Amino acid sequence: MKKLVNDPRAVVGEMLEGLIALHPGQALLEGENVILRSDIPEEPAQRQVAIISGGGSGHEPAHAGYVGAGMLHAAVAGDVFTSPSTDAVLAAIRTVSGPAGALLVVKNYTGDRLNFGLAAELARAEGIPVETVVVADDVALRDTVETSRRRGIAGTVWIHKVAGAASAAGAPLAQVTREAAEAALLLGTMGVGLGACTVPAAGRPGFTLGEGEMELGLGIHGEQGVRRVPVQSADEVVNTLLSAILEDQRLGAGDRVALLVNGLGGTPTQELAIIARRALALLRERGLHVERAWSGAFLTALEMPGCSLSLLKVDDARLQRLDAPASAPAWPGSGRLAPARRISSAPTTAPGPSATETRTQGMERFPEAVLAVAQALEAAEARLTELDAAAGDGDLGISLARGAAAMRALPETSWASPARALTALGEALRRSIGGSSGPFYATALLRAARRLGDTSPDARAWAEAFRAGVDAVAELGGARPGDRTMLDALHPAAEAFSRALQDGKPLTEAWAETVQAAREGTEATSRMTPRLGRASYLGARAVGLPDAGAEAVTVWLGALTPFIR
Repeated sequence: MKKLVNDPRAVVGEMLEGLIALHPGQALLEGENVILRSDIPEEPAQRQVAIISGGGSGHEPAHAGYVGAGMLHAAVAGDVFTSPSTDAVLAAIRTVSGPAGALLVVKNYTGDRLNFGLAAELARAEGIPVETVVVADDVALRDTVETSRRRGIAGTVWIHKVAGAASAAGAPLAQVTREAAEAALLLGTMGVGLGACTVPAAGRPGFTLGEGEMELGLGIHGEQGVRRVPVQSADEVVNTLLSAILEDQRLGAGDRVALLVNGLGGTPTQELAIIARRALALLRERGLHVERAWSGAFLTALEMPGCSLSLLKVDDARLQRLDAPASAPAWPGSGRLAPARRISSAPTTAPGPSATETRTQGMERFPEAVLAVAQALEAAEARLTELDAAAGDGDLGISLARGAAAMRALPETSWASPARALTALGEALRRSIGGSSGPFYATALLRAARRLGDTSPDARAWAEAFRAGVDAVAELGGARPGDRTMLDALHPAAEAFSRALQDGKPLTEAWAETVQAAREGTEATSRMTPRLGRASYLGARAVGLPDAGAEAVTVWLGALTPFIR
């Protein structure tokens, strides 16, 4: 287990100390693992209905992240995945409540219900009005337990918001409770896990998953799901989760809803955005009106990879509560959606090829050669990804595969002449390949095209253009042979081609020497310490495998061999 903690037994206390140090609107209740709003009036009669929630730690930013004006007045933290004690809950009630009373928002777990419930009874015995709303939004359990026994999961955050807004508006305890309870009944959530999480005190994951498996319908405590299924694509996951929620909540065309895309702790923002994209599209396809939507980590399970989706049926009154101001540090804002907007880029001013332009001599097999290069790059995607991941960011394979797709899509008018073809290829790669490879290849091709001009080049002219392109790569990136870059394959290849032609060797033999020089240069990179690019950050740790960019050069040079005659 690798975690940035000191002592597993001190995790919760040290976490709470860090949170209040970062958020001036919060305070820590002395002697208890309870975070409070720092602006609670000293005079109890001046206090609003207090909204209190909490539960086991490990769900951050819940619950402490929702303590602030317009949401919770206090959050009670237990040990990781463990309900807080009755005494801690009671201390929170006593500290933030007044004659207006308190509402406890409780997720439907036995420990939480018992400890929050007993604390409510004790507080009532002291004369403090206390009500409880239990959230049971996990639709994955609809075929397993009765509705009242379902787990409370990510949708609980919305109940914090609805209740907090009602309290901030001055509503009495009965109304605050009614609004929170009604929202809880109109709420459905379902999650999926791609792996387990590790409780600090346990030191090992709660379960193991095969490479091609995921857990469907899991809770927020590192447990397994309702069933284990083969890994699905992002769109398939959304379809599965939302279909279950829509059926359970009887939602359909014309209904107004809010959407919550919740990461379970180990899911990148990138993946959550892909999930949100499909979720919004599916709901609109089904005829629902998505009034508000949020995406992020709201209620997590430590570092678990996965997500949950929540839907809340809304009306104008409920939207008013969701839209009300809130200063809790983890509340993300309004969630308002705008119509999809796509802005066209400025049109190019460069003249395009004429549809009637004829091909110059020697261009007959050029398109075929380009397709061969595209096919070779696609076939090498996995290998290039592996090499690039070992010393960089692992994107070269997919980047060059995108470039290959762009090559395939070039129109027939691209092949009018060598210079026109190289220019078209450079423009296509510039637009399709991200990172450094796109600019390098585009610059090389454009420089080579200018060197060729409008002539029908012979072999020596092609050699000069090749060398000009290689020089352009060196100028753009500042690399030299020996720096462990694509130049370590390009430079010896260009030199070998020119030298072989100058020695009067046949074109096919000259090209064979060119490809061999590139291969030898690529192999040599496995013994080099990188001096440029991301690989340079690894230093000697990158030694042992060839440079991915150099390997790619050998791939496309080799693919051209049958066409060099």
